[in-house]
Amino acid sequence: MSLTLSAKGLAVKPSSTLAITAKAKELRAQGIDVVGFGAGEPDFDTPKNIRDAAVEALDRGITRYTPASGMPELRKAISRKFAERNNLTYAPEQIVVSNGGKHALANVFQAILNPGDEVIIPSPFWLSYPEIVKLADGVPVFVHCDAAQGYKISPEQLAAACNEKTKALILNSPNNPTGMVYTKDELAALAKVIVEKDIFVVSDEIYETLIYDGTEQVSIASLGEDIYNHTITVNGMAKAYAMTGWRIGYTGAPLAVAKVMASIQSHQTSNPNSIAQYASIEALSGDQESIELMRQEFDRRRNYMSDRIAKMPLVSALVPKGAFYVFVNVGEALAKKYNGEKVETVAKMAKILIEEFNTAVIPCADFGAADHIRLSYAISMEQIAKGLDRIEDFLKKLK
Repeated sequence: MSLTLSAKGLAVKPSSTLAITAKAKELRAQGIDVVGFGAGEPDFDTPKNIRDAAVEALDRGITRYTPASGMPELRKAISRKFAERNNLTYAPEQIVVSNGGKHALANVFQAILNPGDEVIIPSPFWLSYPEIVKLADGVPVFVHCDAAQGYKISPEQLAAACNEKTKALILNSPNNPTGMVYTKDELAALAKVIVEKDIFVVSDEIYETLIYDGTEQVSIASLGEDIYNHTITVNGMAKAYAMTGWRIGYTGAPLAVAKVMASIQSHQTSNPNSIAQYASIEALSGDQESIELMRQEFDRRRNYMSDRIAKMPLVSALVPKGAFYVFVNVGEALAKKYNGEKVETVAKMAKILIEEFNTAVIPCADFGAADHIRLSYAISMEQIAKGLDRIEDFLKKLK
């Protein structure tokens, strides 16, 4: 047999967000003043009480294996958090703590999918969803949702996309890349279809604390026993607690699903980092004031960025209600020319911006939106202002 590689592995697309971020870092290392709007993580340090808990874990020698699904104390803390914040009852044995949100999603789809099962993914979407589904031998099915509907899937669209092969719907609220948040009524209407079609909903709520304008974040599983039994709730420590590098994600799921995920994880990775787990107990159980202060600062930046974009030529954006991204429609700009050549694609626009304007943006073709870019406001206000000045300068040069 020749030394061939996995066809499934070879088919995985590299992350364009990580590629753009790496390019920006490379230019900065060369001394170039690059503004990076690609950030998918808070620019704040992890709060001190959480860092102190990690130091305590080291001092106490909490550096050994834990149960594969996570420390009992952490699973209890997550159970309390689900009850207090999300109005959800997940017993500790229904919770699996994993090595970050992506790992949690990988566990989910390996647990529920058989080869050829379809997963409905509303578009625009986070670019890793289809790749994670495909790696679990599933088939992504994209349903386009436009700005007029707030980039959110309707019950009618969901029902029309379902067939005998449909296994699950991915629901991400607050959403990456759009910043949109599903209302309680919208979720209730979707829940009715999900239960009728007897499919899972994988509810990714990683941005749950980052909501604005009095918007309510609702967990779909909280809307009744039937939808609870069809839901796998995915979350993690990364976004709310500025803990992206700590790599702690978690799920709450029906017991049968949780047991399969726990079994898979026990063989693939075993337990997440013990020190990060211990710190996560403090994050969930300790003082939450710093978390609210971060949210308020994101809100300030969101308002500034949205106001600036609204005044720019050739682009438009809905004001996001959650997360830390503005999803910008640049379709009109793509039809224009820069230095005599048509811009044409968001990839080409991103290339021009980083190479000639020292500004990194995320082209969203890989997010299912070939005429949009994503701008993160998880960077300082100074950097936001400077980067928006450069984008506006670029737009004014288009003919």
